[in-house]
Amino acid sequence: MSSAIQTSTAQDALLRAGIDRSLRHPVMFFLTSGAAWLAVSIVLGIIASAKVHSPEFLAGCSYLSYGRVFPAHINALVYGWGFQAAFAVIIWMMARLSRKECTAAGLILTAGHIWNLGVILGLVGILSGNGTGMPWMEFPFFTWPVLLFSYFAILIWSFIQFRVRPEGHVYISQWYLLGAMVWFPWIFITANTLLHCIPGHPVMAAGINAWYKSALIFLFFTPVALGTAYYLAPKVTGHPVYSYSLAKLGFWSLAIIAPWAGMQKLAGAPIPYFLPYVGAAATVLLFVPAIAAAINLLRTTLASPEVVAGSPALRFTIAGIGGLMLLAFSAVVLNLPDSTLPLTQFSLSGYGFEILALYGFFSFVMFGAVYFIVPRVTRREWLSRRLIKIHFLFSVYGIITVALVALFGGLQQGIGQEEWQQPWQGAATRAYPYAVATTIAWCFILFSNVFFFIHLTLMWLRLGRRSSHPTLLVSAHGHGPSPHGEEGDIDNAGPGHMPAH
Repeated sequence: MSSAIQTSTAQDALLRAGIDRSLRHPVMFFLTSGAAWLAVSIVLGIIASAKVHSPEFLAGCSYLSYGRVFPAHINALVYGWGFQAAFAVIIWMMARLSRKECTAAGLILTAGHIWNLGVILGLVGILSGNGTGMPWMEFPFFTWPVLLFSYFAILIWSFIQFRVRPEGHVYISQWYLLGAMVWFPWIFITANTLLHCIPGHPVMAAGINAWYKSALIFLFFTPVALGTAYYLAPKVTGHPVYSYSLAKLGFWSLAIIAPWAGMQKLAGAPIPYFLPYVGAAATVLLFVPAIAAAINLLRTTLASPEVVAGSPALRFTIAGIGGLMLLAFSAVVLNLPDSTLPLTQFSLSGYGFEILALYGFFSFVMFGAVYFIVPRVTRREWLSRRLIKIHFLFSVYGIITVALVALFGGLQQGIGQEEWQQPWQGAATRAYPYAVATTIAWCFILFSNVFFFIHLTLMWLRLGRRSSHPTLLVSAHGHGPSPHGEEGDIDNAGPGHMPAH
């Protein structure tokens, strides 16, 4: 019996090693180029934030006017960093959970280069004054088919791997990832078709644009992050997911509620009266899937505090779940129709909510995935515990400052905007100290991410120390690294992955 178990474990280790080897270059390409775009986005964010409180900053350069640099900052964050981090995690996790090596690494890499070319052309278009003016869709029209075809070329192989997987369970991680993979083309094609191919009334175009932003957050970035967290939490701790019922509640409530959100940004606009309030109600109700997932994941991870203390993957993941909880509370507070909603439509609060979703929640979970995945695909240890700690601390302090300052400062700015008998300058004066604090916080985040990018690049060059286990990751029993650097890492029977019923 014991020899059979050892043989099975050895075969599993060889299979995992083959999967990691087949995906090393695509995964590291997406993560490294995504980290570079993240640094670019933060630099642009610093410039945009500085212009809010110091309009004369770089005033002589038309390419860096606020109306261009701010959308470039957001689009680089979304399409440069966000999507590429998601691509890396999806292709790796789907291969691992389907137990199939990737046979199309060259095609994925080619599509990845085309995606990056599309992002470059889009940002050049924005900075040169040829953006569309639609938030999160400012790239010139010709770039969206490029991005869409690249998306299909990158992820079609994950669909194929899932389809030809060995018969068995469908894990909760796969539920979320497959949901995100299916929902994004629907969101992207619908929005671009209605806005560019068969454009209608400009007011409804604004509504479609608002729906697109909300759907991208809650139907792509959120399920990717939750699917990743549901993989990492049981994998590293060795404990099963706390409650399968909560996991199912979180998934289906997100799928049902999220498509209705977004239109609340048009409260008071000349559109059917009920639409903004349906959007506000849906956004408030997203509290349910967010808190269900947060409680489930925290109960799973915090059952092993000694493992959390030794694992950078879990520390970042738990910080991301904390960001999800803050996002859920913010969704309620900012969308109360008779009080806060009118104050936040045209203020810093919307920006704070978006950054909290993209960075405070999604990006932190992606950082946790990076610290888990990279040692496995490179077969190298992370070079420095100190660099990881710097990345974590400066990112946490920085994003808490950006999100909370923008959320609270936006409310103050909204109060000033509602005082119609006072000059508009009063609203700007209220927001001034919060804008300064946001600029400083982005500088801290840039500092942490420069080191993250350097650290990641060195790992791709395989300059880390060779080891039989990933740095700082402890085994399922919390007694140190396991023999092959995998914490109870049998993917098709790993703890905490819920079978579909």
